[in-house]
Amino acid sequence: MASSLSERIVKALRHNLAPYADIRVEQREITHMVFRNGEPETIETRADHGGIVRALLPGGGWGVTTFTNLTKLKQRVLQAWEIAQASIGQHVLLAPVRPVTAHIKARLARDFRQVSLAEKRALLADYSAQLQSGLPCIRSATVYYQDSFTQVYYANSEGACIYQERPTIDLRFLAIACDDGHLRQVEKTLALASGFEKVQNRNDLVQDTLQLADLMVKAEPVQGGRYPVVLDPRLAGLFAHEAFGHLSEADFIMSNPSAQEMMPLGWQFGFSQLNLVDDGSLPGLRGSLSYDDEGVPTQKNYLIKAGKLVGRLHSRETAAALNEQPTGNARATSYRHPPQVRMTNTCIEPSDGGGLPEMIGDIKLGIYACDWIGGETTLGDFTFMAKYARMIRGGELAEPVRNVSLTGNVFETLANIDRIGSDFAWDDSSGDCSKGEEGLPVCDGGPHVRIQDVLVGGK
Repeated sequence: MASSLSERIVKALRHNLAPYADIRVEQREITHMVFRNGEPETIETRADHGGIVRALLPGGGWGVTTFTNLTKLKQRVLQAWEIAQASIGQHVLLAPVRPVTAHIKARLARDFRQVSLAEKRALLADYSAQLQSGLPCIRSATVYYQDSFTQVYYANSEGACIYQERPTIDLRFLAIACDDGHLRQVEKTLALASGFEKVQNRNDLVQDTLQLADLMVKAEPVQGGRYPVVLDPRLAGLFAHEAFGHLSEADFIMSNPSAQEMMPLGWQFGFSQLNLVDDGSLPGLRGSLSYDDEGVPTQKNYLIKAGKLVGRLHSRETAAALNEQPTGNARATSYRHPPQVRMTNTCIEPSDGGGLPEMIGDIKLGIYACDWIGGETTLGDFTFMAKYARMIRGGELAEPVRNVSLTGNVFETLANIDRIGSDFAWDDSSGDCSKGEEGLPVCDGGPHVRIQDVLVGGK
């Protein structure tokens, strides 16, 4: 099926009348389940397929059409060319890349498409029962599961022809706990690019959820103020993604003159041990792919190296506009949308700062912020919410606290990083980035990171 559809796509492109055109077709299978308090609430499977054609004329802009009927590819190519004729005057250029032919299959120890609904249901029912009965304080327990397998066919008029398989699997435990009338909602998640084996026998994740619930029902709101803060690897990864990764996406930089002034290449942002990377070529991570949705190979892209801004993320279009090289970061949320400049796997690299004991040993009063609920960045300012936290007192971890929000300016905060750990972990709960109209799989990571003088919101 893969080879026959690829051949049809290539054949359809021969009817293209524009100097450049490309076609992307996707076929996706999804299973989604929700168990609430031991009972199934949602069990569904669905399939989706469709495609998108883009055409580009000299001195013009894009002509784009999407479709779900895969039998009339030639007509869609001609339709995109007709639309492109109305875009004369936009002057879009594409940076050159070498066209490749590739067939990339996913390697799954246990393909979730071959696992019966009955087995998936039984697994979730077991997790739900464990979660619901794990602690007296648990009032409600919900288990979410989803697997998705996407086949992506891409070809362009320059000769590229690429087939890729992109699997994802998600497992989420959510518990609502109550102690002395105080309700707390906690969750633990897995978001992986792997097979069914990674969500089996995850009683450890159940226990982590229960331990977090027990911790948070005892936590008091943090006292707001300015503190030295140590980020755990998950929150450090979120900081890399949200606070700086989005600022490094070239389409954002091109559309924001103030961002161009704030982000000149060569600018020193932090101390010499700070390295921040986006790398879509790493095997097995949720944000990984061999080629982006313009047929450009993914690669390791340094955004900050030795504290200095050295790069940004590109599509072919933004690379041409800024006279730089494509980085393999043109990614589309689905066939319904053209690609945008998007991150893949983004992280702060480890250094020589040791582990958590070394990070907190000389802090008289501070905060150890762990995991994340969410975050957002507006130009150079950010706000993140930690999932949970502990006070640091006299160089030791102390009482748990909640409602910990971290707010600041990205560039001031980068300058205030004074220690980067030698430990490192990818966040297997990273999930999807919501920059576009739909979520897109990404992964974040980092070591422990210490930042001085962080504004912490609380009571």
